[in-house]
Amino acid sequence: MRIGIYGYGNLGRGVENAIRQNPDMKLVAVFTRRNPEDLVIGTPNVPVYHVDKAKEMSGDIDVMILCGGSATDLPEQTPELCKYFNVVDSFDTHAKIPEHFKNVDEMAKKSKKVGMISVGWDPGMFSLNRLYGSAILVDGEDYTFWGKGVSQGHSDAIRRIEGVVDAKQYTIPVEDALEAVRSGSAPKLTTRQKHIRECFVVAAEGADKEKIENEIKTMPNYFADYDTIVHFIALDELKREHSGIPHGGFVIRSGRTGKNLENNHIIEYSLKLDSNPEFTASVIVAYARAAYRLNNEGKSGAMTVLDVPPAYLSAKSNEELRKELL
Repeated sequence: MRIGIYGYGNLGRGVENAIRQNPDMKLVAVFTRRNPEDLVIGTPNVPVYHVDKAKEMSGDIDVMILCGGSATDLPEQTPELCKYFNVVDSFDTHAKIPEHFKNVDEMAKKSKKVGMISVGWDPGMFSLNRLYGSAILVDGEDYTFWGKGVSQGHSDAIRRIEGVVDAKQYTIPVEDALEAVRSGSAPKLTTRQKHIRECFVVAAEGADKEKIENEIKTMPNYFADYDTIVHFIALDELKREHSGIPHGGFVIRSGRTGKNLENNHIIEYSLKLDSNPEFTASVIVAYARAAYRLNNEGKSGAMTVLDVPPAYLSAKSNEELRKELL
């Protein structure tokens, strides 16, 4: 499979590393909005082009992996680029996924391409586990906890606020809520009761910090529904104390079975990630394989992780999977 990377930040570098671990894939080009001559990538002899050149290479790339942000990049890039390529993105604004799916689906069906959207660990792997849990334990409740860790999408959303130089946002589960769910008591929890969002922000000299803090705390789909703490710190402190990108979380299904629903069950799926972007990239690369296979079978249109047979993610044959995993 010939893979292109569109955008070369943390996620793009993670995708590049993941491609090296998959011998059925080859990186053929990286596309950037920066000056291509200034960008040094980790794979020898792979060209770097300006994004304007991407459309000219539709015959050279089987799957284009889009590594932009969900706030403003992917809503425009994914529908546009699936006119020319099979694409995979990591759009993670949950409330806007139906709208994004519709926009991508329309373009991908016209071009007979596959537009795989919202791929990562949430949305993505967590979505799958919510589906499995609710299908198996029909009478029950889903609980999703994120963190403690850095949310790239939320950090990016803060950085786009006027007057912000840089920022990191940590999502932190409320421990009492997590333990209540694990106990099987099936508590009713609001969004605010499950998580805290803690932000470390570097403001530009002379910027209105009060205005920035208010804009963060009232941002819909990101912070408005949470107790949000904002710290303003110096740039050197941000680089020194908050340079890593760890994350993780839990999907828990609490359910009941039996004639009188007398038996309680807990399904729990957890992730502990040293590097959020590298793990996300690894998921995306597996779904790039699925997008390629599905398109070769004549499928087109927008898809999510919920639409993909699990075997399509693996480089192994169906025979090998049955022998080794079943």
